[in-house]
Amino acid sequence: MLTVTVDGVPLHYRDEGQGIPVLLLHAFPLHGGAFDAQVKALSGRYRFIVPDLRGFGQSGLGDGPTEMSRIAGDALALLDSLKLDSVVVGGVSMGGYAAMALLREDAGRVRGLVLVDTQATADDEAGKARREASAKEALEQGVEPLVQTLLPKLVASGPDSPAGREVAAMMRTASKAGVAAAQRGMALRPDSKDMLARYAGPALVVVGEHDAITPLEKARAMADLVSGARLEVIPGAGHLSNQEQPERFNSVLDGFLSSL
Repeated sequence: MLTVTVDGVPLHYRDEGQGIPVLLLHAFPLHGGAFDAQVKALSGRYRFIVPDLRGFGQSGLGDGPTEMSRIAGDALALLDSLKLDSVVVGGVSMGGYAAMALLREDAGRVRGLVLVDTQATADDEAGKARREASAKEALEQGVEPLVQTLLPKLVASGPDSPAGREVAAMMRTASKAGVAAAQRGMALRPDSKDMLARYAGPALVVVGEHDAITPLEKARAMADLVSGARLEVIPGAGHLSNQEQPERFNSVLDGFLSSL
């Protein structure tokens, strides 16, 4: 098992394939296995570096909220350990927040940016309150209430579809402490519109046709901020387009990466 230790916390990652290095940051509350379909299909042409974000999968948690800047710091430490000066940085949902945090921390490391089913805006006060309530619920009752309430919003095909069952299984591997820390960390994230407007590199923004959490208008707003950004809508997908429609998503990702 590949690990890198950051601030005393062991973080698990995969490093597979060859070609342009691509760092992929997963959604909440999943783990790096969320990108299995991308690694399997495209690792013959690209090198995928896929960490379990702290508190998820086989990675440790540490203390306090899992702020997006902390995830970005973890990712930069991983890139340092692999001696990679620049990579394509991609993230889904929470992973997108972390990708934007990494861009803020060290834009010179970002060879290209892929933002999937995410948004550049910060939570409003109501959103922060919902995250805190969810964090407390997870600590008190475990992750099952979150599975029941969040899963129907993540996959357009429904909880009983193959994608729904796959996502549910991943969600149930999450620890209640990891879920709570991530919810509190996402509530603290800053608005990233100013930082996206300054980014001058290649960018791909992807959104599921039926994403009800971060819908098309949020994706379009991000794409409009980055000069020359490509916006792609994945038909038949909800909030986790890379898992629900992997062949369509992979085609879009491959097209972007091959252009670099």
